[in-house]
Amino acid sequence: MNWSSRSCQIQTLYVSFKDLEWQDWIIAPEGYHAFYCSGECNFPLNAHMNATNHAIVQTLVHLMNPQTVPKPCCAPTKLSSISVLYFVDDNNVVLQKYKNMVVKSCGCH
Repeated sequence: MNWSSRSCQIQTLYVSFKDLEWQDWIIAPEGYHAFYCSGECNFPLNAHMNATNHAIVQTLVHLMNPQTVPKPCCAPTKLSSISVLYFVDDNNVVLQKYKNMVVKSCGCH
């Protein structure tokens, strides 16, 4: 495994509403690309890791005392919304926008 495949980055994740057994109340979409963040936040934190200043300092402290302070975590830095059409009850359908459902970028926090 090379360095780039282990460092903090976005990964593919497709969420199927059928797999969640939600197809009886969600009309559309059938699913969506949610993505997720995975990987290490190792020293040095490169620019592509979108590290916060706190994460940079935490990495340095971790190097000095790894038993006490963990490395920063790989987490979403930007998220976007999706629209979902669903049944509220037998007679009513709603189109609703849900915020923070799709990972657009990842970084070390």
